[in-house]
Amino acid sequence: MAKLTWYGHAAFLLESGQYKILFDPFITGNPLTPVTPEEIPATHILVSHGHGDHLGDTVAIAKRTKATVIGPYELAGYCESKGCNIHAMHIGGGHNFPFGRVKLTIAHHGAGYEEDGKVLYLGNPCGYVVNVEGKNLYHSGDTALFMDMQLIGQMHPLEVALLPIGDNFTMGPEDALKAVEFLKPKTVVPMHYGTWDIIKQDPKAFASRVKGSKVVILEPGGSLEF
Repeated sequence: MAKLTWYGHAAFLLESGQYKILFDPFITGNPLTPVTPEEIPATHILVSHGHGDHLGDTVAIAKRTKATVIGPYELAGYCESKGCNIHAMHIGGGHNFPFGRVKLTIAHHGAGYEEDGKVLYLGNPCGYVVNVEGKNLYHSGDTALFMDMQLIGQMHPLEVALLPIGDNFTMGPEDALKAVEFLKPKTVVPMHYGTWDIIKQDPKAFASRVKGSKVVILEPGGSLEF
């Protein structure tokens, strides 16, 4: 049984046996999160793109825990330059890790990171299909709706899909409903909403309109098992 915990925004911790797989650890500056970067365990960190609210505390957590940072080539290289252990990948590629298989999917978004007054190019944004204990979890990253979500669901039958509903920067509720229709996951967890007023949404209203999939609305710090 794997355990998934939400830390607000797009930050999740996936626990499977001895492995602690952290996604997009935006903790410092995240008004929703109930934890600090120093509290979070990690053996691997998956980063979807280079925006500060997703790269977040990756470098500090990776250096403290010795976790391996997994991400698109350019983003992984940036983390390596900061002293992190990395495994670079790119969109469409998959790799078998000790905890299971990871495949990178497309995501339609941006990926610039602001540092010292400059914007650094950190490669294409991505999503992740992670297979643990024989089950597939999809973390879409920040993305617009796209037709190839149908292929993701067909090729990787999904136990859980983590989908943004915040709108403005990502899919909103209407497009997320269509994404559920395309992906056909058993369970949907809405994310990337409520962090700031500009992405404020009612997850219960979204859940009431979803058909064919169970919706689990997590509170920050809340978990589900699958």
